[in-house]
Amino acid sequence: MNTCEIEEKLGLKCLTENNNKKEVSGCYISDLLSLAMGRVGDKNVWITVQTNLNIVAIAVLTEASCIIVPEGIEVGADVINKAKDEDVIIFSSADTAYQLAVKLGALI
Repeated sequence: MNTCEIEEKLGLKCLTENNNKKEVSGCYISDLLSLAMGRVGDKNVWITVQTNLNIVAIAVLTEASCIIVPEGIEVGADVINKAKDEDVIIFSSADTAYQLAVKLGALI
């Protein structure tokens, strides 16, 4: 499974317009950045409601495949631009974190 397939199957909106595919091997959900920093695994999808610049740094540090921001929460242009610079994929979804996790669990 890769990020392009997840985008299509979950009906996600790509905020960063990244065209590269990244492999996905799992999922982690946390809004506490210090927890995410230590527990998002390599090639994981990270689901969080956080939208500050630190999410990009954590995605780079942990080598997350992508970030999904649930519930249609808006992500600022500064975060999107930094993510583009760092080759971090950020998706947006109208679904809740729980709904996303259930759907991802069926796919991965």
